[in-house]
Amino acid sequence: MHERSVTNAMDRRSTLLNRLDAIGHSLERSESALALIGLGSVGRELNRLDDHSDLDFFVIVESDRKRAYLDDLSWLSAAHPLSFTFLNTDDGYKFLFADGIYGEMAVFEPNELTTAVYSPGRLVWRREDVPESWAAPHNWPPPRRQPSVEWTLGEALTNLYVGLSRFRRGEKLSACRFIQHYAVDRVLDLISWSSQETTVAVDPFDMPRRFEQRYPESARTLPDFMQGYERSIESANAILEWLDARYEVNPAMKEAILLLLSA
Repeated sequence: MHERSVTNAMDRRSTLLNRLDAIGHSLERSESALALIGLGSVGRELNRLDDHSDLDFFVIVESDRKRAYLDDLSWLSAAHPLSFTFLNTDDGYKFLFADGIYGEMAVFEPNELTTAVYSPGRLVWRREDVPESWAAPHNWPPPRRQPSVEWTLGEALTNLYVGLSRFRRGEKLSACRFIQHYAVDRVLDLISWSSQETTVAVDPFDMPRRFEQRYPESARTLPDFMQGYERSIESANAILEWLDARYEVNPAMKEAILLLLSA
């Protein structure tokens, strides 16, 4: 990495952490804020912070004060002027600061933490009486049920078949989704079950995240599987070849797909 790139990454890291601290100081001055929990790369995974990171955090406030913090974002703009805000859930916003720092946040009351699902975070600021345990969720995403290889292979093959049928009908958008999205998702499952994974952290809420870092060898094949809107035929052919080289593909299903590939 060039020296300038290292400096930019360090600058971004400092800006993000300082901005989060500034939000904490703003909340500390308010009357009913209880805690600020940093999540993701500004939470417990600080080693992932880079020049493409953003802010992700929870604000915990006293009971019956949540609406006030959502209706009036002055506590957030006090840290830095805002240029865009979007109430994307009942609990919080996506937003952009005037200097280009992007973030996503939610506001909760203490009783809501018992049902909220989130990755373990970091208490950036808290009142003295707030317990450290608030940084960790009461509920953790349940382990994803791993279907059988047979089911996953069957889904991938039928996704290819349906997608190719729609492409031949002229439904290119639907074809692209079936081939380059749904079938590829099943390929990713097969890779994750059969390949050696690195120590890069898995995102339990978004499994494809950091796939390139977790499976660098397998990731090199992904461009062949997703060649774009006009190239679903070529993408399907690459996926079928990959599946056929590694699994027992049903001969009848393979022939049906090949007929559509050559139609």
